[in-house]
Amino acid sequence: MYYGAIKDTDIADGEGVRVSLFVSGCRNCCKGCFQKETWNFCYGRVFTKETEDRIIEALGKEFIEGLSVLGGEPFEEENQAVLAPFLTRVRKTYPEKNIWCFTGYLYEKDLKAPDGRKHTEYTDAMLSCIDVLVDGPFIEDLKDISLRFRGSRNQRILHLKDGLLVP
Repeated sequence: MYYGAIKDTDIADGEGVRVSLFVSGCRNCCKGCFQKETWNFCYGRVFTKETEDRIIEALGKEFIEGLSVLGGEPFEEENQAVLAPFLTRVRKTYPEKNIWCFTGYLYEKDLKAPDGRKHTEYTDAMLSCIDVLVDGPFIEDLKDISLRFRGSRNQRILHLKDGLLVP
């Protein structure tokens, strides 16, 4: 897996101060995407054990509330194979910190359902680590800059651990 960027202190991609990982590779290719370069699966740098260690260390700061994973698309099959064990490590190392993930796919249809188009052997492990999932493709005609943590009105904030949905 490749990644385009790591932000050690991010306040735009989830609640509180966070560490954010922007993975590369996306097949959604949403019209109006603000990060088209991340569609390429080989954009940026290779995600290595050293990359993991750097993120784990950055998460150790007391003022960091958690990790956000976005992209590109974290739930592309190639990315899930790398992210599932990494998120498991984050959850085990920092059980008190929360994990946010952004996806252009739909939770119930594409990810959670065993026959979902992005459900793989790694999906359930990833979902079990995620506290908040922002789902749905960016739709340019529904763009709304007043929304927190979302780009268009169709996207949802799902609190997976609490069963809450913010439309």
